[in-house]
Amino acid sequence: MLARTASYLYWIGRYMERAEFTARLVEATVRLDALSARPAGEGAWASALSVASAKEDYEATGESITPSNVANYLTLSESNSNSIRNCLYNARMNARAVRTALTREGWESINRAWLALRDRSATGGAQSTINLVDELKAEIRGFEGAMHRMLRQDKHWMLRLGAAIERADNTARLIDVKYHLILPEGEEIGGVIDRDQWGTILQTVSANTAFRWLYRDGLSPGRVVEMLTLRRELPRSLACCVEEVTEILDEIGQETGFQGEADRMARLRHKRLTGTKVGDIIRGGLHEFLQAFITENRLLSQAISRQFRFD
Repeated sequence: MLARTASYLYWIGRYMERAEFTARLVEATVRLDALSARPAGEGAWASALSVASAKEDYEATGESITPSNVANYLTLSESNSNSIRNCLYNARMNARAVRTALTREGWESINRAWLALRDRSATGGAQSTINLVDELKAEIRGFEGAMHRMLRQDKHWMLRLGAAIERADNTARLIDVKYHLILPEGEEIGGVIDRDQWGTILQTVSANTAFRWLYRDGLSPGRVVEMLTLRRELPRSLACCVEEVTEILDEIGQETGFQGEADRMARLRHKRLTGTKVGDIIRGGLHEFLQAFITENRLLSQAISRQFRFD
């Protein structure tokens, strides 16, 4: 496989995973704001911008933080490099460059997702936004299904590698939202608003039911943190993503002979996280742990780029 083809496939995986995550983030924030016992208001939408690494760029636009403004910015804005529109556009452009490396179903899923947004100028109200997000999630799930039905060859592994790296980054940023999302004055930890916020985090990664299966004695911050960081049974947990990246790099190495810095970094990270306990994370500072993980994940992505000669 040519280095350029590997790069296109890796970034298709990342862009499609990022688009789905942002869609889930928008949906969860709409529900938190509109359907919770008490509206979450500006804080919820500001936190969504923080999770999406878009807060500073959004503030530069001068727009006020309202549900419609932020939903449009995260979903449709051409000036937001990480908006769903731009993620799908970039995924589609990369897919066009490597059409023969993708299955027909994979290409069609990317194309349909892009067409669903291409002519949209606004997300609309809460229900309209949720309807749009549901349509996008369905198309992206179609792409994931097509990806998993590909032959287990280097092209398949490179798509999945990009998706796993991106998923790890997104989950870490999502957990860190509680560092940014401050409880309104007068609200208590463990109260209605606090539980709604943690419940929204679970909803964003489709983990509400999984949480009830794994933990029988109710919602608590420590258990949510443990599940999303250390429980490898959950596909979107940091532990599962770290394990998947390590295994995929090993598969690619066996097939292509390309092994090196990225493999060593991935194995070291996997070993370190496997020996970590949730108490260690909490005592050392959850925010600090997540920021270190995000930095390490970025460095690993850069090592992958060098190892497979993307540039």
